[in-house]
Order: sequence, then C-alpha cells, then structure tokens
Amino acid sequence: MNALEKLRETTDAIIAASQPMKIMDQWTLAGRLLSRFPVDKAEAERVLRDRDAAGLDALVSALEHPAPKHDEPAVEVSEEEMHHALKAFRKRLKILRLADESKLGGRYTSGGRKSNIDAIEPPSEFAPQVWKALAKAGKLKDTGGGFYALTE
Repeated sequence: MNALEKLRETTDAIIAASQPMKIMDQWTLAGRLLSRFPVDKAEAERVLRDRDAAGLDALVSALEHPAPKHDEPAVEVSEEEMHHALKAFRKRLKILRLADESKLGGRYTSGGRKSNIDAIEPPSEFAPQVWKALAKAGKLKDTGGGFYALTE
C-alpha cells in the first residue's frame, strides 16, 4: 500500500466515523501523510486545524486525480547555445565522476573504483528551457527531479 492509498483509507475512516474522540489518531496520521504530498500547505493546515473532513476529502481527491498540466509554449533555443550547454554538461559530469573516483577509502590511497554517477543536475548558467530542448532533441535524457543523463 502506498502513501496515497493509506491517506485515502484514513480519510474514508474519518468521514465514516461517528465518534470524534476515536478518530483523533486518524487525524494525526492524515496530517503526517499529507505533509508528504505537494499540496497547498496553508489549506492543509486549515483542514487539519478545523478537522474539516470534506476539505480533507477534496485535498485527497485532488492528489488522486491531478489536473492536467498545460504545456509551456516552446522557447526557441539556438544550436550554438545548445552546443555550449551540452559541452558544459559533459565537463561537469566528467569532473563529478573524477571527484567520485578519487575519494579516499579506509586506506591512504584511492580505491581505483569506477564512478556510478550517471545523472547530474545541469549547470545553472543555462536556462531550464535549454536542458528541456536538449532532452527533446535526444542528446540528454531527463531522469526526473531536475537531473539529466547523457544518452550515449
């Protein structure tokens, strides 16, 4: 059972309960679970403070059925800017891998192991649209959470 299913089960228990004293633990659990999700914090605090079962149900329903995201209008990124961004990305990836490989272990020399780094946050000198354009062009792979990896 994932956290969203547990939150739905807790919400249903709160709505179905007839005695308010028996559901205090349910409200505490709902508050802890709700803090894990990307919801409006002010609205979540209000719902929990006021013990608003209908408001909690609405928040959980919004999490279960998110509104479709509107695609941002495409921003033109020049080939030259994409080339420079990809070069900076490769350099940053190379430096991070070298730094990871040269870490000292329990002894006085490095372990000689290969780095497991395959995705990094791209350099902040370039706009996020540049990285999205590179991913759309197939030169980078968006691995989620703001991280990108080389496709090669």
